[in-house]
Amino acid sequence: MTISTNAAALAASASATRAIHAGQEPDPTTGAVVTPIYMTSTFKQDGVGGLRHGYDYSRSINPTRNSFDAQLASVEGAKYALSFASGLAAIDVLLRATVKPGDNILLGNDVYGGTYRLLSKVFVPWGVGLDVVDITDTAAVSAALDGKDYAYIWVETPSNPLLNITDIAATAAVAHAHGTKVVVDNTFASPVLQHPLDDGADVVVYSTTKYIGGHSDVVGGAVVLNDEEVRDQVAFLQNAAGAVPSPFDSWLEIRGLKTLDLRVRQHSRNALEVAQWLESLPSEVIERVWYPGLESHPGHEIAARQMHGGFGGMISVEIAAGFEAAKRVAGATQIFTLAESLGGVESLIEHPGAMTHASVAGTTLEVPANLLRLSVGLEDPQDLIADLKQAFQAI
Repeated sequence: MTISTNAAALAASASATRAIHAGQEPDPTTGAVVTPIYMTSTFKQDGVGGLRHGYDYSRSINPTRNSFDAQLASVEGAKYALSFASGLAAIDVLLRATVKPGDNILLGNDVYGGTYRLLSKVFVPWGVGLDVVDITDTAAVSAALDGKDYAYIWVETPSNPLLNITDIAATAAVAHAHGTKVVVDNTFASPVLQHPLDDGADVVVYSTTKYIGGHSDVVGGAVVLNDEEVRDQVAFLQNAAGAVPSPFDSWLEIRGLKTLDLRVRQHSRNALEVAQWLESLPSEVIERVWYPGLESHPGHEIAARQMHGGFGGMISVEIAAGFEAAKRVAGATQIFTLAESLGGVESLIEHPGAMTHASVAGTTLEVPANLLRLSVGLEDPQDLIADLKQAFQAI
């Protein structure tokens, strides 16, 4: 059966189909099925101002990047996607384009340390107010909104690193009643498992470095939204500031997004098996396992309603014997690689307090010292369990 790539057919198709075909028309010159890498900084003009299909300079516009943007927007079910050189670059441009000194941001109390660092060390000195709340508590969010005007509520769900779950629809309803917009960092869930825009969020951001790239070989980010005015504001600053991905980075992300559906579902299956095994261990070994697919997780019911097709590949676990024991376990794995980042085909392990979340030490966002974060890859889950089992002997 021939699959049409026209807009109407794609709009009605599953996201896995859109990931392979949206923005991916065969090259009109050669018929190449795979989007070419337009590795060029500039484009010939046919006379002054005579741009071929609008292309002039690759900071502003590039065909490979355009293909990825169209592909991601389609998979997300959104009107617009804009890609960046990193996830933090995406966040930075979104906020600088849409907030000003005197505005306020309400932040969840469990978020990526780099996000908190950017907001607290760059935006707060610029004059933007920052308050922290338990974003999973809708009543607490409502109380905060009653007391102050906020430009944005910033949500991660599942959050990094404790995998807390926020009810996006409930949060958006409360926020919009107060004239506040909601941004959801959807990196952990990916557009395969969760569509925040459908649940009422105004903007979605990604570190495309993670599951979307999926092979630990590219750094990137994206802003995804439906609002044309905000899109234009973000696009203007994207061009003015220039933190854009290279054509090769965009090509790698195109390739990664095509297999995202298969990978994320397998990541989820593997992670659930590993999490269930971890939860079965005695309490003198494991103090707590954080995984939204476990019925013991306080946000499990919301996650089961809000996420579709799995609960993601991330697990966090608290080691009962404390900080030093957690460090020893992290250093003793053989299949899990001790490294920052997540979402790649290979399994990773890290100590958030000393690595990805060191910047929140001493704040209300400080993470437990005995916490380890696992990015469960695509290896055989029994091999991963065997690796953790031998690593726990280091305790």
